[in-house]
Amino acid sequence: MSDQPRGAVPEQEQELHRDTVAVRAGRPPHAADQPLNVPITMASTYVAGGELEYGRYANPTWTAFEEALGALEGGRCLAYASGMAAVGALLDLVALGEKVVAPRHAYNGVTTQLNLLASRERLVATLVDITDTAAVVAACEDAAIVWIESPTNPAMEVADLPTIIAAAHAAGATVVVDNTFATPLLQLPLALGADIVLHSATKFIGGHADLVMGAMVTTSDEVYDALKRSRDLTGAVPGSFETWLALRGLRTLPLRVERAQANAAELATRLADHPAIDEVRYPGFGGVLSVVLPSAETAERLVRGTSLWINATSLGGVESTFERRRRWANEPATIPEGLVRLAVGIENVDDLWRDLSQALDRD
Repeated sequence: MSDQPRGAVPEQEQELHRDTVAVRAGRPPHAADQPLNVPITMASTYVAGGELEYGRYANPTWTAFEEALGALEGGRCLAYASGMAAVGALLDLVALGEKVVAPRHAYNGVTTQLNLLASRERLVATLVDITDTAAVVAACEDAAIVWIESPTNPAMEVADLPTIIAAAHAAGATVVVDNTFATPLLQLPLALGADIVLHSATKFIGGHADLVMGAMVTTSDEVYDALKRSRDLTGAVPGSFETWLALRGLRTLPLRVERAQANAAELATRLADHPAIDEVRYPGFGGVLSVVLPSAETAERLVRGTSLWINATSLGGVESTFERRRRWANEPATIPEGLVRLAVGIENVDDLWRDLSQALDRD
């Protein structure tokens, strides 16, 4: 795994390497009898007169997680009850009738939410092919928000972030980048000029398939304050225990991403040579790839024919999961029926390949 994510500041300007930041940020002070880890604060009520006041406004466990992820992404972080809670908070800031540009291939919770709001004339949703940079740039005109996934889920398309970000800003739009797949270890959208980074912390950040959480990071005090006010009012806050788990998961993010990425790259090479696979979609980085099989039937046989790989809808954990994405009714029709998204874990790559290949060979 490269130590310099895309958009990274020069190494001489960093006090610590990013894998060290993942381990060290958000810790209590180094003092006698202090715990190494921030404790779980289980409290809804605080004694008046301080900065916390009430459990919907703040929590010391949230603060530790937000400091750590904010340090990794290069901005100020807010934690949410889920990734979709973060999405909802962000879209709630869009004024009536304003335009949101987003990839046609994106997490279907996002596109479904956009289409629903557009059907109510709450906003205008313009879905674009994120790989057609000229078309995306043209769509930025009059946009309030330009929403980018890179790589996209599940098509694994990569956007020209610098060009699109520059065009969006020239049009006066706010740029949001979903960095769930790449993580701050492989890509730093804020350093490339994005205004907000979004995470489903359920995935690689938490890393153990045992929590649901979201997060946003921004360099703008104005945006941060608006999102904080919204979170205070709507109560889309994470639980203390989930936040503590996410912070613990963050500590091993560099090791997990390094291993998952190495496994994914090797599997992409092997899968490309298998006669049962029509197409391999791997962007060249990260722990997620997609393959296209000839039909929905052959894809379903694959995901039901393994013992090590788990047929499940989430990703980013230590275990390898996969699924045929068109089994979901709201997945775009432009996603092939036989597309299977593989979220590669940290198991031995030869074991993963043996399990995949025996299922593919049966077809």
